[in-house]
Amino acid sequence: MSGHYSAALPVAYVLLRILVVLNWLIAAAMIVLVMVMPAERWIMSALELQPGAEADRIVFGLYIIAGIGLIGVPINHFLLTRMLAMVDTVRRGDPFVRPNARRLQAIAWALLSLEIIGLVIAAIAESLSRPGHPIDIDAGPSIAGCLAVLLTFILARVFAEGALMREDLEATI
Repeated sequence: MSGHYSAALPVAYVLLRILVVLNWLIAAAMIVLVMVMPAERWIMSALELQPGAEADRIVFGLYIIAGIGLIGVPINHFLLTRMLAMVDTVRRGDPFVRPNARRLQAIAWALLSLEIIGLVIAAIAESLSRPGHPIDIDAGPSIAGCLAVLLTFILARVFAEGALMREDLEATI
């Protein structure tokens, strides 16, 4: 293993550990914001809404978006822990194993689910928007996200083939 890659592994490991903690902290902050804070008044003030049925619909829709966003927390945890496990196998010098192929496959499905969640959030935000009160939420599928999903599915297959080739080689020795 070259020094270039060995220097990246400790950084990746620490960064992934930090992201695991941040993921749960963000979830806690979202829950506090939705459950404890007087969010309805804050939302109405921030969007300059007058009390009424339209304001109630928008506030309710934003609560739904927050709830759907919380679904991403365990998915992100799933992704991060699979990535940590993969970093561990690379650190041991044993990356082309079947478990990593399965991890990559699972990561690809999780990434796809996050893209779908983004699409649902974008659709809800679009349905809440009105000319006088646009709801501008940066959500929805992205080209980079879709490419990441495809790349991860491909890498999962590459790792599966690599593990198979390695097993075949070990069997012949």
